[in-house]
Amino acid sequence: MIFVFYAASFSVFTLALKGIDVSIAYAIWAGLGTALIAVIGIFWFKEPVNALKIISLIVVVAGVIGLNLSDRVA
Repeated sequence: MIFVFYAASFSVFTLALKGIDVSIAYAIWAGLGTALIAVIGIFWFKEPVNALKIISLIVVVAGVIGLNLSDRVA
């Protein structure tokens, strides 16, 4: 089943590359994927949360947003 999701992920990623730069697409895929897994770990698996973890997640999301906005500024 996991291979189906990987195939779907790569298919959607390929479609996304038709409209946005690869650096932006990969940052969204990797950064937000990592942040989402961390949030799932906190809520679903009751992993410990502290201020550093929350700040780090905010920095990851801010970095992805910054990359998206930098494309519009240039």
